[in-house]
Amino acid sequence: MNIEQSKQKSAAIAMACGVVVEPGVFRIESRDLPEAAPEGWVLVDIAAVGICGTDYHVLEGKHPFLNYPRVIGHELSGRIVNDSGDWVAGDLVVINPYLSCGECRACGKGKPNCCSRIEVLGVHRDGGLCSRVAVPSSNLYAASDLTEIQAAMVEFLAIGAHAVRRAGLTCNDRVLVTGAGPIGIGTALFARLEGAEVHLLDLNEARLAQARDQFGFANTHLVGSDILTGSLADGFDVVFDATGSSRAIEAGFPLLAHGSKYVLVSVVKETISFDDPEFHKRESQIIGSRNATRQDFECVMQAIRNRQIDTGALCSVKIPFEKFAGCFAELAKDRGTLIKAIVTL
Repeated sequence: MNIEQSKQKSAAIAMACGVVVEPGVFRIESRDLPEAAPEGWVLVDIAAVGICGTDYHVLEGKHPFLNYPRVIGHELSGRIVNDSGDWVAGDLVVINPYLSCGECRACGKGKPNCCSRIEVLGVHRDGGLCSRVAVPSSNLYAASDLTEIQAAMVEFLAIGAHAVRRAGLTCNDRVLVTGAGPIGIGTALFARLEGAEVHLLDLNEARLAQARDQFGFANTHLVGSDILTGSLADGFDVVFDATGSSRAIEAGFPLLAHGSKYVLVSVVKETISFDDPEFHKRESQIIGSRNATRQDFECVMQAIRNRQIDTGALCSVKIPFEKFAGCFAELAKDRGTLIKAIVTL
């Protein structure tokens, strides 16, 4: 082998990555393709990536837990690169993007989703809008009976499934989901699967029409309308906030019934305030809901297998990776009725 051949062999293979360099600036950059994984980790070739509110917030500079530059993408499906443990090359998998330490108090209590040292792909560390990633084997879930597109939608649906599980819903509960975007729709779908009476509230009539026409939610309310009338005068047993708006969160407190729960699914940078005497009078609970666990991922996957979730209705648009840079900013600006954009690799 001559010197030039040796150089070529040692040179890393490049892959394209979708990077938010700074707020408002997205571009495709070249990074080294991972060719080896640490012990207990597995290489996965990315098949599809769901683009969600987190990615838009990263682009807009609104995410509270992030440093730039960052490869985005945490709603991921992919295929195993090499035989590894129980995994066979080519297996389709859902990737759980929440990398937990396994040692903190939260992890010790079986809550890795809120690990004190959590690293979320696409947020705390580079994500999966690229050709290949390395992830812990325990963060992979077999998805051979799903499509690559369906598998890429499991994570965002798991957010709603986790919130519903946190609320401990029953079929006797009257539920309000504020924010009829992707996370709100996902939350509403799983609340309905629990048998609850589900209402949706949004400031966008087009989103509410979509909730009615595509997903069958008859009880929709426009922000500014008088909700607490007639049979709803007593308020809602459970309110889920999926707006990402501090003003909307604060506006949700008066909608709580006595003995109710307020589940905060969205994350905002601002401080939230509320009327304490009214809150105590209702003996309400505020519940934070962060990320999701294996149980929630498996719940979503089973619901898709059982055709209880219409993934076709959830997938608004499929975009080849090579065309994504040209439309990311436009998608971020026009999210009125966009449920899920999927980037295919």
